[in-house]
Amino acid sequence: MANENKLQAIISHCKEYGFVFPSSEIYDGLGAVYDYGQNGAELKKNIKDYWWKSMTQLHDHIVGIDAAIFMHPTTWKASGHVDNFSDPMIDNKDSKKRYRVDHLIEAYAEQLAPDASAALIQSMEQLIAADDFAGLKNLIDTNNIKCSVSGTCNWTDVRQFNLMFGTQLGSVAEESSEIYLRPETAQGIFVNFLNVQKTGRMKIPFGIAQIGKAFRNEIVARGFIFRMREFEQMEMQFFVRPGTQQEWYQYWKEARMQWHLSLGISPNKYRFHDHVKLAHYADAACDIEYDFPMGFKELEGIHSRTDFDLKNHQQFSGKKLTYFDTELNQHYIPYVVETSIGLDRTFLMLLSEAYQEEDLSTEEKQDARVVLKLPAMLAPYKLAILPLLKKDGLPEIAKELMAECRGSFKCFYEEKDAIGKRYRRMDAIGTPFCVTIDHQTKEDGTVTIRHRDSMLQERVALKDIKQIVLNAVQY
Repeated sequence: MANENKLQAIISHCKEYGFVFPSSEIYDGLGAVYDYGQNGAELKKNIKDYWWKSMTQLHDHIVGIDAAIFMHPTTWKASGHVDNFSDPMIDNKDSKKRYRVDHLIEAYAEQLAPDASAALIQSMEQLIAADDFAGLKNLIDTNNIKCSVSGTCNWTDVRQFNLMFGTQLGSVAEESSEIYLRPETAQGIFVNFLNVQKTGRMKIPFGIAQIGKAFRNEIVARGFIFRMREFEQMEMQFFVRPGTQQEWYQYWKEARMQWHLSLGISPNKYRFHDHVKLAHYADAACDIEYDFPMGFKELEGIHSRTDFDLKNHQQFSGKKLTYFDTELNQHYIPYVVETSIGLDRTFLMLLSEAYQEEDLSTEEKQDARVVLKLPAMLAPYKLAILPLLKKDGLPEIAKELMAECRGSFKCFYEEKDAIGKRYRRMDAIGTPFCVTIDHQTKEDGTVTIRHRDSMLQERVALKDIKQIVLNAVQY
């Protein structure tokens, strides 16, 4: 399937099978905001559980927290977000449509030959790194880049636009104070650094992980759930001795790539992209990019944040945020290496990888199926239990198996329609195993288990089903 059509197919599939819905759809929706349906919520939770286990349970020196979305407004002054959390924007005077400059140029570059596209992107990145807004405007004018709505090149100057959502805290407008919806989850970790370190008796190096919502007032939100105004992040801040940050930066680059490969996705679908322009807090930064239907895009960031965050929070709060290293017999502000992955983007990556349309036609008949070949450990349902008929005691046997398995993994029970139709529905939501209870089950205690990816069917003992599925879905 052509890439330009695959994203639309995924969007349609997500709505039809209960993965993702447009938010407030009965009121014609809200731009760049989405709700996760019954199957999407399960897949999303399974992704979070897999990341959380890999970060906390499988590491001796990483713990997790859950910080509040609302934070003291000075937090965002100390972090640099008030002054620096901006993107270069440009407006078309005819359509009144606003664009992020990098998105506008990237969209144009996609239409060019590979060499010309790479040269244009390189020029853009150098200008952004230098904060050369006049140069960016000239680049747009020189290439005659047009607005997709008006078709004109009648542009304003390039200017910065802050992405934070502001709101009021307090019940009476006159007495309320302005605060922000957090644009990232990292600062909740930094302000709790000493709380966690002291109560957990943590020794450097150690990490603090968090999964949570963040909010950004994206002017140009696009790519389905790839870029939204309300999204979820899975972040880990790893605190290290000053001078060792580059060693740990390289360690986490490799460790995070290995996590992605553990999902069974080809290494060819990933690449590292080093930042040309470093954020104000970083001394090294790169992205892990995945080849989405719309091309290679950022999936996860690994950043060496230096001591910027803790140092600034110490300065603005007046509270000491140092660590006493007993081995060195000295106090210091730790340096930080961050890993930050978008949960919604990971969800989209897995769907992009899993979605397949298969032609199963033979000389005798036409046939096809749409299947989600999700990793079994992440699939919304692990096992579908399907009595062949709604009589002769078959549903009773099926429900006994359901009762046996449902405490260990998510099961789906269905007794309506022909068995072939039920298989197809399970394929479409990514269920890795289907078990059919038939009359032979009553005779010899065996059932038919069907494997989603290969469609292989084999006869196995009913008593072995639970363990077969457990072996396939554990991580």
